[in-house]
Amino acid sequence: MKLLLRLLIVFVVLAGLGGAALWWIAARPLVLPAPVVDFTVPRGHNLRQAANTIAAAGVPVDPRVLYWTARLAGKAEYIKAGSYEVHSGLTLWQLILKLSNGDVAQADLTVPEGWTFRQLRAAIEAHPLLTQDARDLSDEDILQRIGAAETHPEGLFFPDTYLFDKHSSALALYRRAYQAMQQVLQREWATRQADLPLASPYEALILASIIEKETGRPDERGLVASVFINRLRIGMRLQTDPTVIYGLGESFQGRLRRHHLDTDHPWNTYTRGGLPPTPIALPGRAALYAALHPTASDYFYFVARGDGSSAFSRDLAEHNRAVNRYQRGDKGS
Repeated sequence: MKLLLRLLIVFVVLAGLGGAALWWIAARPLVLPAPVVDFTVPRGHNLRQAANTIAAAGVPVDPRVLYWTARLAGKAEYIKAGSYEVHSGLTLWQLILKLSNGDVAQADLTVPEGWTFRQLRAAIEAHPLLTQDARDLSDEDILQRIGAAETHPEGLFFPDTYLFDKHSSALALYRRAYQAMQQVLQREWATRQADLPLASPYEALILASIIEKETGRPDERGLVASVFINRLRIGMRLQTDPTVIYGLGESFQGRLRRHHLDTDHPWNTYTRGGLPPTPIALPGRAALYAALHPTASDYFYFVARGDGSSAFSRDLAEHNRAVNRYQRGDKGS
């Protein structure tokens, strides 16, 4: 009996010493080979596999020590997959907390309002912290992979700043931006003004993309929208330059000329009535709102003043005077 008691005491003392040693190791700052070391814990990896991955990435920890410290602390079952960054001075215990809290390293991508899908795709494919699982796909394949019903990608992705875990899937980012646009578009469509000459949310998206490209002034979006809505109501052609430029694609050299306006193509709103077949850019929330809540007006024309604002007109004679004044420099008009 005395021998058993002595063995129990020795076991408790050794266990205490072992625990103290582990805690001493866990509380020491790690000396990293670089100011920052990053690593990725793949989905499905258990703690032992994660510990080996972390050590192989250059974090100076013994995988067995990491495993048993996390196991004894009750954190082993909570290790989360993802990409992580560790900085010099971090302790083993702080590393375990980072893993169990899912404190993953994040990157971001800002998609400005008015970008085209071509610009969006180029930015995604150039991002060094995205896993490029869409680079070899066609535009149509991307839409199919993200569950989009549309066959043309323009305008379908919401402009915003997206945060994501480092080395996330590019397809996942496309899917998020697509779903964000669908949510905003459906919300605005549900509260739209009555009797608009727009047959579907997609037509609203097309009009919003034109508004996005026609003005950068928040206070004028509603009036620009009213011009296009008024024209659609009476069957008047939209005659908007950005649609022509979009249809010219990469052949456009930066200056719109008369022959461009006279050359027919599906996006030429000078030669064709109604809306073009697709959006021409990625519209933001304000442009979507303007398309579906236009300011009440009797304007049918507008022209740029040259200072970022526009002069709005009710009839062609008034518009021609504005063009002479602001575009041709005739101050007497």
